[in-house]
Amino acid sequence: MTREKTLIALWSAAAVVLTAVAVTVAWLAVPPHWFGVPADPGVADRLAYALKVDLLILLWLAGCVRVVASIRFRSDADRPGSAYAAPSPRLSVAAAVLQNSLEQTVLAIGSHLVLATVLRGDELIILPVLVGIYLIGRVAFAVGYPRGAAARAFGMALTGGSLIAALGIAAVLICLGR
Repeated sequence: MTREKTLIALWSAAAVVLTAVAVTVAWLAVPPHWFGVPADPGVADRLAYALKVDLLILLWLAGCVRVVASIRFRSDADRPGSAYAAPSPRLSVAAAVLQNSLEQTVLAIGSHLVLATVLRGDELIILPVLVGIYLIGRVAFAVGYPRGAAARAFGMALTGGSLIAALGIAAVLICLGR
C-alpha cells in the first residue's frame, strides 16, 4: 500500500473510532437537557427536533455557497460561470467542497430524520452529537482538501462516520420493531 493510502486508512480509522466514542458517550452519559431534548416527544416533536439541530448543517452548506459566490464575484476569470470557462484553482477547491458538502448534507438530514422516527425520549441526545461530528468532519475536509486525499481523509471519514452511525442505529432499531 502506498504512503498516501496508508495515511487515508489511518485517518479514516481514527475518525470512525472518534465517532463511535462520541455517540456512545452521548447515548450513555450526556444529559439530554443540555441540548434541549424534548421530554416524552411524539413523532412530530422528534422530527421537529431533528430539523432544528440540522439547522447548523444547512448553515454550513449556505456558507459553502457563499464562499463560491464570493470567489466568483471577485474573480474576472470565474465570474462568467462554469458553463463558459474552467474554474480557477481557488474556485475549483471551493466548488469541490461545496459539491461534496451538498451530497453529504442530503444524506445527513435524511438519515437524521429517519433516525428521529425511531429514537425515544432521551435517546434524541445523539442527534446534536451527530451534527457536531458532521460539522467537525466538514471543516476538517475543507481545510484538508487543498493538501490532498490523505489530508482530507479524516474529515471525509468523520462526516461519513456520522452518517453511517445514524443509518446503522436507525436500521437496528427498525429491525428491533421500533
